[in-house]
Amino acid sequence: MAPISIRFERFTVFHTSTSGGGHDFCLVPEVPFGLETFLGALRERLERRGHAVIVVAEGAGQDLMKGTGEKDASGNIRLSDIGLFLRDQIREFFSRLGMAVNPRYIDPSYTIRSQPANARDSAYCLLLGHHAVHAAMAGRTEMVVSFWRNELTHVPIPMAVSQRKKIDPNGALWNAVISCTGQPKDLR
Repeated sequence: MAPISIRFERFTVFHTSTSGGGHDFCLVPEVPFGLETFLGALRERLERRGHAVIVVAEGAGQDLMKGTGEKDASGNIRLSDIGLFLRDQIREFFSRLGMAVNPRYIDPSYTIRSQPANARDSAYCLLLGHHAVHAAMAGRTEMVVSFWRNELTHVPIPMAVSQRKKIDPNGALWNAVISCTGQPKDLR
């Protein structure tokens, strides 16, 4: 029975995939994938290695599922759970092929949030706090302290929330993910 882990990580999929964690696939909203193409690539990986780890970002594969039609308290569209969807699709696909697989779905969001801070986290938070206090003492309001272009800066809140971070599918970060995971560049 080939073990498969599906990890649903909301904001850290890129760093997780490139940090030597042995991940086989990284799925993100900015890079569409076809279910059959993905499952075929997963089959090849399982036949070659006997196991697979899939890291999935929130919002990935929403076009493959029926939407919830709901909105959260802030008016954002409530996304369908891609991790559970993939788990079920993987089970069904490999069952049709007569291959025994054991997909495990792990949502580590609370585990990640409950980990103690390491030295880097503590130092970074201390610097953010120092800059926030200095901003307040200087009378600055309606801004956040952020790390931007290797400097701690004051960013006006409207600018900070004007758009969501997106990954460039042709950029260096995504290419690093492809290189580290060994997944096909195009899963459509």
